Amino acid sequence: AETERMRELVAEGMAQGAVGMSSGLTYTPGMYASDAELTELCRVVGEYGGYYCPHHRSYGAGALQAYAEMVDLTREARCPLHLAHATMNFGVNEGRAPELLALLDAALDGGADISLDTYPYTPGCTTLVAMLPSWASEGGPEAILARLRDDAVAERIRYAMEVEGADGCHGVPIEWDAIEISGVFDPALAGYVGRTVARSAAERGESPWETARRVLIEDRLGSTILQHVGHEENVRQIMRHRVHTGGSDGILQGDKPHPRAYGTFPQYLGRYVRELGVLSLEECVAHLTSRPAARLKLADRGLVRTGYRADLVLFDPDEVAAGSTFEAPRTLPVGIPYVLINGRFVMEDGRRTDVLAGRTVRRAPAD
Repeated sequence: AETERMRELVAEGMAQGAVGMSSGLTYTPGMYASDAELTELCRVVGEYGGYYCPHHRSYGAGALQAYAEMVDLTREARCPLHLAHATMNFGVNEGRAPELLALLDAALDGGADISLDTYPYTPGCTTLVAMLPSWASEGGPEAILARLRDDAVAERIRYAMEVEGADGCHGVPIEWDAIEISGVFDPALAGYVGRTVARSAAERGESPWETARRVLIEDRLGSTILQHVGHEENVRQIMRHRVHTGGSDGILQGDKPHPRAYGTFPQYLGRYVRELGVLSLEECVAHLTSRPAARLKLADRGLVRTGYRADLVLFDPDEVAAGSTFEAPRTLPVGIPYVLINGRFVMEDGRRTDVLAGRTVRRAPAD
């Protein structure tokens, strides 16, 4: 009965114009969903011509199995698949991008409808509480805080994270020197921002877990983090793939958010096209425009063509670059003097205008 009710809700959303369904399978409550449950919901999405866009179950120890799970699940459901921020992170996956790409190529050659996106950086971004094991997150925020305040339970959490490798940290033992606090809700904790948990712990003369536990409790689970666990070669190889699109996975929250929120697309054009030559300019533009528009089934966007919406970005290929950095993540890009939305200038001569030309964009409702 619960599954049927969920199917009805997905059908309602698709009929109202949603382009597909997403789920966070390394986050609560999404991580509690079974494959059978997801398959039934994806059947509905597929029937409406939409696609499934999961944050799959692991980017770490079980990454390849998690990707294969999503491929198999959507094949069974006859539903197109788009893999969100499809990276191969943590030490266990260094140099393993070719294995992921081989998995996808085999599925594509077999007729699967698959696409993916990545951001052009190595660190990830999430919340500190997301690192906890799933059993510690059951019941919501107050239940989590109660467990953290209980010394015996907190020790079980520490062991799961530091020794076993918690599912919240993708099955990999956490490395506190790779976890940087990027934002806090409580201004009294601002001193932790921009420092790794390991560094703050050393300055306080305590263990990293003691520091992390205190921040979680005092900030009421609101702290965001950067997770420095990616590999540059994996990033470059995946972005070259034939079904790749650019995506920021941008999160604006926090005092020092990930620079990808402001810099992803000029980072592609400046660093990975002009400086590194990983992609040609024409190829990269397609990754950032027509390919995602095609996945979203936008009939009048994504190309410069008569009859299309004039959503245009005019940039200087010799100058365009991400101004945002990890030290100054909210800095605007350079080399983009003009931006038009629906044919109206919203950036002109490098300055934002007061024009509000945007509109919501929805998939055409099913008949």
